[in-house]
Amino acid sequence: MIGGYKGLYLLYLCMHSGKLIIFSAPSGSGKTTLVRHILKTFPQHIEFSISATSRPKRGIEENGKDYYYLSVEEFKKKVANNEFLEWEEVYAGTHYGTLKSKVEEIWAKGKAVIFDIDVEGGLNLKNQFGGSALGVFVMPPSIKILEERLHSRSTDSKDSIARRIAKAEKELKTAELFDVFILNENLPEACEKAEEIVKEFLGI
Repeated sequence: MIGGYKGLYLLYLCMHSGKLIIFSAPSGSGKTTLVRHILKTFPQHIEFSISATSRPKRGIEENGKDYYYLSVEEFKKKVANNEFLEWEEVYAGTHYGTLKSKVEEIWAKGKAVIFDIDVEGGLNLKNQFGGSALGVFVMPPSIKILEERLHSRSTDSKDSIARRIAKAEKELKTAELFDVFILNENLPEACEKAEEIVKEFLGI
Protein backbone atom coordinates (compact mmCIF):
# COMPACT_ATOMS: atom_id res chain seq x y z
CA MET A 1 0.00 0.00 0.00
CA ILE A 2 1.20 3.52 -0.84
CA GLY A 3 0.66 5.95 2.02
CA GLY A 4 1.14 9.58 3.02
CA TYR A 5 1.68 12.61 0.83
CA LYS A 6 4.09 10.72 -1.42
CA GLY A 7 1.42 8.12 -2.13
CA LEU A 8 -1.19 10.75 -2.91
CA TYR A 9 1.25 12.51 -5.24
CA LEU A 10 2.02 9.27 -7.09
CA LEU A 11 -1.67 8.49 -7.45
CA TYR A 12 -2.24 12.03 -8.71
CA LEU A 13 0.46 11.61 -11.33
CA CYS A 14 -1.08 8.33 -12.51
CA MET A 15 -4.27 10.20 -13.34
CA HIS A 16 -2.55 11.59 -16.44
CA SER A 17 -1.02 8.31 -17.61
CA GLY A 18 -2.71 7.02 -20.75
CA LYS A 19 -4.00 10.46 -21.81
CA LEU A 20 -3.17 12.20 -25.06
CA ILE A 21 -3.51 15.87 -26.01
CA ILE A 22 -3.44 16.28 -29.78
CA PHE A 23 -2.84 19.66 -31.42
CA SER A 24 -3.42 19.45 -35.17
CA ALA A 25 -3.61 22.07 -37.88
CA PRO A 26 -2.55 22.93 -41.39
CA SER A 27 1.15 23.77 -41.56
CA GLY A 28 1.73 27.39 -40.53
CA SER A 29 -1.38 27.73 -38.34
CA GLY A 30 0.62 28.17 -35.13
CA LYS A 31 0.07 24.82 -33.44
CA THR A 32 3.76 24.48 -32.55
CA THR A 33 3.72 27.85 -30.75
CA LEU A 34 0.65 26.81 -28.75
CA VAL A 35 2.13 23.42 -27.86
CA ARG A 36 5.33 25.09 -26.61
CA HIS A 37 3.23 27.42 -24.48
CA ILE A 38 1.33 24.50 -22.95
CA LEU A 39 4.56 22.63 -22.20
CA LYS A 40 6.01 25.71 -20.49
CA THR A 41 2.80 26.23 -18.48
CA PHE A 42 2.24 22.62 -17.33
CA PRO A 43 5.68 20.91 -17.30
CA GLN A 44 4.82 18.68 -14.34
CA HIS A 45 1.74 17.25 -16.07
CA ILE A 46 2.61 17.02 -19.76
CA GLU A 47 5.50 15.91 -21.95
CA PHE A 48 5.99 16.33 -25.68
CA SER A 49 5.85 13.40 -28.09
CA ILE A 50 8.63 13.83 -30.65
CA SER A 51 7.61 12.41 -34.01
CA ALA A 52 9.78 10.42 -36.37
CA THR A 53 10.16 11.59 -39.96
CA SER A 54 11.93 10.62 -43.15
CA ARG A 55 12.30 14.23 -44.32
CA PRO A 56 15.63 16.09 -44.07
CA LYS A 57 16.33 18.54 -41.25
CA ARG A 58 15.37 22.18 -41.76
CA GLY A 59 17.49 25.07 -40.54
CA ILE A 60 18.69 24.56 -36.95
CA GLU A 61 16.50 21.54 -36.20
CA GLU A 62 18.08 18.83 -34.04
CA ASN A 63 17.64 15.06 -33.98
CA GLY A 64 15.83 13.94 -30.83
CA LYS A 65 14.63 17.49 -30.12
CA ASP A 66 12.53 18.47 -33.13
CA TYR A 67 12.12 15.03 -34.74
CA TYR A 68 13.75 11.64 -34.88
CA TYR A 69 15.22 11.74 -38.37
CA LEU A 70 15.18 8.42 -40.22
CA SER A 71 15.95 7.40 -43.77
CA VAL A 72 13.00 6.19 -45.84
CA GLU A 73 14.35 2.64 -45.48
CA GLU A 74 14.64 2.94 -41.69
CA PHE A 75 11.13 4.38 -41.46
CA LYS A 76 9.62 1.58 -43.54
CA LYS A 77 11.42 -1.03 -41.43
CA LYS A 78 9.81 0.37 -38.28
CA VAL A 79 6.43 0.32 -40.03
CA ALA A 80 6.96 -3.35 -40.87
CA ASN A 81 7.88 -4.04 -37.24
CA ASN A 82 4.67 -2.33 -36.02
CA GLU A 83 6.66 0.25 -34.01
CA PHE A 84 4.32 3.18 -34.73
CA LEU A 85 1.06 4.20 -33.05
CA GLU A 86 0.25 5.99 -36.28
CA TRP A 87 2.14 6.96 -39.40
CA GLU A 88 1.52 8.35 -42.86
CA GLU A 89 3.23 9.42 -46.03
CA VAL A 90 2.29 13.10 -46.05
CA TYR A 91 3.98 13.81 -49.37
CA ALA A 92 5.73 11.42 -51.76
CA GLY A 93 8.76 10.05 -49.91
CA THR A 94 8.06 12.13 -46.79
CA HIS A 95 6.80 10.09 -43.85
CA TYR A 96 5.81 11.08 -40.31
CA GLY A 97 4.90 8.81 -37.42
CA THR A 98 4.53 8.43 -33.66
CA LEU A 99 6.77 5.80 -32.07
CA LYS A 100 4.99 3.61 -29.50
CA SER A 101 8.10 3.34 -27.34
CA LYS A 102 8.37 7.13 -26.86
CA VAL A 103 4.73 7.49 -25.83
CA GLU A 104 5.04 4.60 -23.37
CA GLU A 105 8.11 6.24 -21.80
CA ILE A 106 6.11 9.40 -21.07
CA TRP A 107 3.13 7.50 -19.68
CA ALA A 108 5.49 5.57 -17.41
CA LYS A 109 6.31 8.92 -15.76
CA GLY A 110 2.60 9.47 -15.03
CA LYS A 111 2.32 12.32 -17.53
CA ALA A 112 -0.05 13.03 -20.38
CA VAL A 113 1.45 13.09 -23.87
CA ILE A 114 1.04 16.17 -26.05
CA PHE A 115 1.30 15.97 -29.83
CA ASP A 116 2.13 18.58 -32.45
CA ILE A 117 0.93 16.60 -35.43
CA ASP A 118 -0.64 17.00 -38.87
CA VAL A 119 -4.39 16.70 -39.30
CA GLU A 120 -4.60 13.14 -40.63
CA GLY A 121 -2.26 11.85 -37.93
CA GLY A 122 -4.25 13.67 -35.27
CA LEU A 123 -7.51 12.12 -36.41
CA ASN A 124 -5.92 8.67 -36.47
CA LEU A 125 -4.83 9.06 -32.84
CA LYS A 126 -8.20 10.46 -31.77
CA ASN A 127 -10.01 7.53 -33.40
CA GLN A 128 -7.69 5.04 -31.68
CA PHE A 129 -7.92 6.47 -28.16
CA GLY A 130 -11.40 8.01 -28.07
CA GLY A 131 -12.17 9.70 -24.75
CA SER A 132 -8.59 9.30 -23.51
CA ALA A 133 -7.50 11.75 -26.21
CA LEU A 134 -8.27 15.46 -26.54
CA GLY A 135 -8.28 16.56 -30.18
CA VAL A 136 -7.57 20.28 -30.67
CA PHE A 137 -7.73 21.83 -34.13
CA VAL A 138 -5.83 25.11 -34.56
CA MET A 139 -7.56 27.31 -37.11
CA PRO A 140 -5.70 30.03 -39.05
CA PRO A 141 -7.56 33.33 -39.58
CA SER A 142 -7.61 32.73 -43.34
CA ILE A 143 -5.84 30.87 -46.15
CA LYS A 144 -4.25 34.15 -47.24
CA ILE A 145 -2.71 34.76 -43.81
CA LEU A 146 -1.63 31.11 -43.67
CA GLU A 147 0.23 31.53 -46.96
CA GLU A 148 1.89 34.71 -45.68
CA ARG A 149 3.07 32.87 -42.55
CA LEU A 150 4.56 30.05 -44.61
CA HIS A 151 6.46 32.51 -46.80
CA SER A 152 7.76 34.39 -43.72
CA ARG A 153 9.28 31.20 -42.28
CA SER A 154 11.69 31.00 -45.23
CA THR A 155 12.05 27.24 -44.76
CA ASP A 156 10.04 26.00 -47.73
CA SER A 157 10.29 26.38 -51.49
CA LYS A 158 7.48 27.96 -53.50
CA ASP A 159 6.40 24.51 -54.72
CA SER A 160 6.35 23.20 -51.15
CA ILE A 161 4.24 26.14 -49.98
CA ALA A 162 1.81 25.61 -52.87
CA ARG A 163 1.40 21.95 -51.84
CA ARG A 164 0.86 22.94 -48.20
CA ILE A 165 -1.80 25.51 -49.12
CA ALA A 166 -3.66 23.00 -51.31
CA LYS A 167 -3.54 20.49 -48.46
CA ALA A 168 -4.65 23.13 -45.91
CA GLU A 169 -7.82 23.90 -47.88
CA LYS A 170 -8.85 20.26 -47.50
CA GLU A 171 -7.73 20.00 -43.87
CA LEU A 172 -9.81 22.99 -42.77
CA LYS A 173 -12.92 21.01 -43.66
CA THR A 174 -12.07 18.43 -40.96
CA ALA A 175 -12.10 20.87 -38.01
CA GLU A 176 -15.52 19.62 -36.85
CA LEU A 177 -14.09 16.11 -36.37
CA PHE A 178 -11.96 17.35 -33.46
CA ASP A 179 -13.19 17.93 -29.90
CA VAL A 180 -12.53 21.65 -30.01
CA PHE A 181 -10.94 24.27 -32.23
CA ILE A 182 -8.89 27.37 -31.44
CA LEU A 183 -8.87 30.34 -33.80
CA ASN A 184 -5.27 31.55 -33.81
CA GLU A 185 -5.84 35.18 -34.79
CA ASN A 186 -4.61 36.78 -31.56
CA LEU A 187 -1.79 34.73 -30.01
CA PRO A 188 -2.27 35.67 -26.32
CA GLU A 189 -5.98 34.85 -26.57
CA ALA A 190 -5.23 31.56 -28.35
CA CYS A 191 -2.73 30.63 -25.62
CA GLU A 192 -5.29 31.41 -22.91
CA LYS A 193 -7.91 29.29 -24.67
CA ALA A 194 -5.42 26.42 -25.00
CA GLU A 195 -4.65 26.57 -21.27
CA GLU A 196 -8.34 26.42 -20.36
CA ILE A 197 -8.98 23.44 -22.61
CA VAL A 198 -6.01 21.46 -21.30
CA LYS A 199 -6.78 22.22 -17.64
CA GLU A 200 -10.35 21.01 -18.06
CA PHE A 201 -9.26 17.82 -19.83
CA LEU A 202 -6.65 16.91 -17.19
CA GLY A 203 -8.70 18.15 -14.24
CA ILE A 204 -5.98 20.44 -12.91
